[in-house]
Amino acid sequence: MDSTVRGVPADVTRLILVYGGRSAEHDVSCSTALHVLRAVAADRYEVTAIGISTGGEWFQLDSESLSAARSGMLTALPICGTALMSGDIGVNGAANNADTVVFPLLHGHLGEDGTMQGLLEVLDVPYVGSGVLGSALAMDKAMAKLVCAADGIPQAQHLVLRDRPRDVDGVSRTVEQQLGFPCFVKPANMGSSIGVARATTTLELARAIDDALTYDRMVIVEEAIVGREIEVAVLGNDEPQAFGPGEVIPADVFYSYADKYLDGRSTVMIPADLPHEVADQARELALRAFRLLRCSGLARCDFFFEEHGRGLLLNEVNTMPGFTPISMYPKMVISSGIGYSDLIDRLVDLALAHHAAHPRRVDRG
Repeated sequence: MDSTVRGVPADVTRLILVYGGRSAEHDVSCSTALHVLRAVAADRYEVTAIGISTGGEWFQLDSESLSAARSGMLTALPICGTALMSGDIGVNGAANNADTVVFPLLHGHLGEDGTMQGLLEVLDVPYVGSGVLGSALAMDKAMAKLVCAADGIPQAQHLVLRDRPRDVDGVSRTVEQQLGFPCFVKPANMGSSIGVARATTTLELARAIDDALTYDRMVIVEEAIVGREIEVAVLGNDEPQAFGPGEVIPADVFYSYADKYLDGRSTVMIPADLPHEVADQARELALRAFRLLRCSGLARCDFFFEEHGRGLLLNEVNTMPGFTPISMYPKMVISSGIGYSDLIDRLVDLALAHHAAHPRRVDRG
């Protein structure tokens, strides 16, 4: 048998980075992909980068742009190069006898929500991160809350709205009675704090709902919690590992998109200054949520901590968290002694192991 496939040596993994996408988190994805590209070991991986524009066009990045990205000349991977048919990531699935892994560095809609994962399942190619169900469940915060509540995981009080309510005043009265003002409004399917707003009056609530509905048909209205923002990184498949919690200290009223990506004024503490029993509980709750939502590979589990109240409350689970070296997920893992490049290696190995363990029976009639 030939020792190479498409010119890829048998001992080298073909790593396909898919980035960009049609969601509002497009720019974050392009930045993440650049950092991953720079970090991967050239002697272990042959990297292909496929960018998806905000309009849905697919491009394979040319070698010149790849070299410029590796040399530090770019701040994010561009969406350019050879135009591809939508969905063409250039793999033969199980027929390809060289190790090929797709790293879908996509955040939000049409990337992190199970849609890209479904495509990769059909192509029968290993990929980093959670599968179709885990990705879809964790992305839809309304469904994730429902599933986690059924298992008794503590969460903030909330209401779920579908489309714009006809009686906004009635919704406002319900919010005031059940949640209280101020409250937070967010799209059910979105990340990076996009579409999240704080409302203190009926008018602000109506505006926040309208804004959230530009991103998704389902909207969550949630009580405002006075507490600390605690995050836990989880890594693994069937036997996941939860790392020591970190804490985000927002500079804004809440941990907004601007605070995360534009202003850079928020601070983080790794490890978080928590009593041992609280840190242990955070890890235990993160593992419960990870398994319950059928996650695999990686996830960042976010909590609120009411120090003198209800304790830890699960906020959400992110199946493809921010992944630059200064993002919270890698920083929490790196603090345990695992390097950024080593983390990528582990995720690739987990993707291959998960794919190999998945039953693929073919019925022939």
